[in-house]
Amino acid sequence: MAYLLTDEETQRLIFRSIEDISFEQWLPFFHIANNARMVALDHLETPEAQCRFWFERAHKRINDGLGGLNALYEKESGQPVGQCGLLVQPLHGKQELEVGYSLLPAHWGKGYAIEAARKARDIAFERNYTDTLISIIHVDNEPSKKVARKNGMSLWETTLFRDIFPVDIFSIDRETWKREAEI
Repeated sequence: MAYLLTDEETQRLIFRSIEDISFEQWLPFFHIANNARMVALDHLETPEAQCRFWFERAHKRINDGLGGLNALYEKESGQPVGQCGLLVQPLHGKQELEVGYSLLPAHWGKGYAIEAARKARDIAFERNYTDTLISIIHVDNEPSKKVARKNGMSLWETTLFRDIFPVDIFSIDRETWKREAEI
């Protein structure tokens, strides 16, 4: 499947199929205040509806060849920690490739998001999927912006994504990635 990172590994994580993480395992993500707003699902009334829509959108994206999130599992414990992947996104009339990531609350602050995001970034450039990679982040999501910066990205613009969702777009191009890899 296009852009999926299934079976890729980092030092502490393995990327598995989105099918490997269950509704019940991912539901705690939506029980945290503001998480649904950060991923533009706050129009849905319950955490269960938000989680259901999350998985429906993920499967549609994969079936349509638009990349997708992979389930992230901790190698040592075998426990799910979150999701990360490469997503084709419409932006300003073009298709852009995004590094997307979300972690279960129990695993925040452990460095897993940056570890996974760097792996996704490196694969995108190594496999020549794109010359520019982005991350689309809600304007109020400071932890995700910190991950984007640690991933070598800088703020490109602030805009409305899909005309409704206020976001900061972070980006990195291949040349910047190469320079940073040499340091």
